[in-house]
Amino acid sequence: MGIVRFSLRWPYTFYVLALLILFLGVTAIRSMPADIFPEINIPVVTVIWQETGLSTPEMEQRVTTYSEYTISSNVNGIKDIEAQTLNGISVQKIFFQPDVNLDLAIAQIVSATNAVRVVLPAGIQPPIIVQYNASSVPVLQISLSSDTLGEQQLYDYGLYNLRQRLAPIHGVTFPTPAGGKYRQIMVDIDPVKLQAKGLTPMDVVNAVNAQNLTLPSGTAKIGDTQYTVRTNAMPATIADLNDIPIKYVNGALVFVKDVGYVRDGFAVQQNIVRQNGLRSVLLSVIKNGNASTLDVVSAVKKALQIARQAAPPGLHISELFDQSVFVSDAVTAVVREGAIAAGLTALMILVFLGSWRSTLVVMISIPLAVLSSLIVLYFLGDTINTMTLGGLALAVGILVDDSTVTIENTHRLLSEEGMPLPEATLHGAAGIAVPTLVSTLAISCVFTSVIFLEGPAKYLFTPLGLAVVFAMLASYGLSRTLTPITIGLLLKGEVHSGNQGWFSRLNGRIEQGFERMRSSYAELLTIFGRMDGMRSNGQPAPEVPLVSVVRDTLSDNDAENDRLRYVWMLTYTQPTMLKRIASAIPFLYQHV
Repeated sequence: MGIVRFSLRWPYTFYVLALLILFLGVTAIRSMPADIFPEINIPVVTVIWQETGLSTPEMEQRVTTYSEYTISSNVNGIKDIEAQTLNGISVQKIFFQPDVNLDLAIAQIVSATNAVRVVLPAGIQPPIIVQYNASSVPVLQISLSSDTLGEQQLYDYGLYNLRQRLAPIHGVTFPTPAGGKYRQIMVDIDPVKLQAKGLTPMDVVNAVNAQNLTLPSGTAKIGDTQYTVRTNAMPATIADLNDIPIKYVNGALVFVKDVGYVRDGFAVQQNIVRQNGLRSVLLSVIKNGNASTLDVVSAVKKALQIARQAAPPGLHISELFDQSVFVSDAVTAVVREGAIAAGLTALMILVFLGSWRSTLVVMISIPLAVLSSLIVLYFLGDTINTMTLGGLALAVGILVDDSTVTIENTHRLLSEEGMPLPEATLHGAAGIAVPTLVSTLAISCVFTSVIFLEGPAKYLFTPLGLAVVFAMLASYGLSRTLTPITIGLLLKGEVHSGNQGWFSRLNGRIEQGFERMRSSYAELLTIFGRMDGMRSNGQPAPEVPLVSVVRDTLSDNDAENDRLRYVWMLTYTQPTMLKRIASAIPFLYQHV
């Protein structure tokens, strides 16, 4: 009763608290990332070794085996290692324990893989180490196509221009484009001419490498001026590569153009992308795990508007796949369902309480409880997704219990006990504090159990359970503080009798219908009691309604009366009730 008395004595404190919840809740909604699912942090690191030309058995024996042994011996917190070896490629997935420090584990992997390169095939490059994140998925795919530009030009523009233009956007990662042709300077060697000169392909490779160097040449100071010296060690054009000398053969200098031809070409194409039958280049936009899908896609689309204006003539930049559409539709659908649930809840309260003022009191507490839950989730680092919003939509029907019970108890004290409104408000909220607390904690315990899940299910369902728990606790706190204040404020001008408006007449008819249903139920219980008496004694039992038997057992204590009614109904409506109803049908046809 102390918190209720304090709230009624200092109402403006809780008005300010409600405004603070409203402000922080709206700010949290605007600041929280939005996505379909919560962030799934599975500690997995992938190590990729590449050695072109090495067969699968050699790759497995010389690379995969040594790498696995070194990583398992020098990296802490490993749960499991999976490896897949292909021709020239070794992919190892390292699964860690849930409590591992992933940054430290990656540093240990880098150190271990650099150390093991001593026993691996000579010249092998350091591995590619990638941290796996289930939340890092493509959210937008950009297509580059043109009727005038070739695949090589499209690939170069996507890799060196468009990719660099979009890279500064927060929360995005860009892999290399798919499709197109990767530019390469090719030396086409004529094997007949090469054999005639007595040379080998390695002679040509060594000559090109030796004559195509970029080396610092230092500086030269002449007088008071210092000059940077540049050497003519790198050909300026592709045609100059044809004039690179290879070797003296029979007193004559052999050039590259004597045994082959240097041209601007491309590497062997590994994949092809087509858009509407036209070859194009595909650039995927991958969202980082902690970024908002809607914010990332919006920022990329804004940057693409500028990129289209600066693109070469004939280049078309289009969007093929947009994940933000699905995210927005999913979030909107869940919000709509929550709003429908809140509206139906308000309608039921309005029908059964028969007071729009009481309904307004309940509807004030619901959004504040939801916003309070979102504030806590924001500070815990969660996102707005279908799971958190689904939990809040699920909690809407539960959130009305605390405030509804408080209002109903206050109405009972006003109408039946004849208490003044201030006293009825105080005792109405304080008298049910313990039962509602037990109910709130019981429901919270059910949803709190999701934190003991493991694997992806834990990341998916924990935000849902926490959203319900935080909303329930906030609802209980509001029902003990803000709800009594609003009851005293709104019910002060409510007329409890003599109102003949259309809504009062409608509510009166509903009350009459409910009373008729309750009377019918009492008569049904009377028939059951008469039937039991006839079966037990073989004689017709006196027609004493069971409800009157219950009434005779009541005491002067209202709380004890409520307990007795509840215990009697619970005892009588055990599973034997169905059996009695089934056996009563012939009796009803005979005596009714």
